[in-house]
Amino acid sequence: MPILEDQSRLLLDTHIWIWLMEGTTDLKPALRCQIDACAKQGELLVSAISIWEIGMLETKGRITLEQDCIDWVRDALAAPSIKLAPLEPAIAIASSRLPGDFHGDPADRIIIATARAYVCPLITADQAIIQYAKSGHIKAIPA
Repeated sequence: MPILEDQSRLLLDTHIWIWLMEGTTDLKPALRCQIDACAKQGELLVSAISIWEIGMLETKGRITLEQDCIDWVRDALAAPSIKLAPLEPAIAIASSRLPGDFHGDPADRIIIATARAYVCPLITADQAIIQYAKSGHIKAIPA
């Protein structure tokens, strides 16, 4: 299911999606401009596993949303240029067979496999993912 690399497509890590939707200042201005430009010309992908991850983070009290979690997710998925990248069987299997050495967190593995399947950069502040990208297995844009 590889899709040709398209500079008008970016995959948002879960925390980046939250930061973007919440309008936090955690995003560097240059990165925010890059995201905004992509949103105008293309699409911002969000892995289906990010929805599960947000639910878990909210349940554990690690994030607080301004509205009920399901309503937040519905609104965030309805934002302009946001597109849900489904958890296809090929992505699920690929997440269990990532090249190189990467930790076992299923959500991170699925997000990486999604970036690989869509052949698009992943925007993240996750240092483990940024280090993994240095091996050349994915392209990551550090946040």
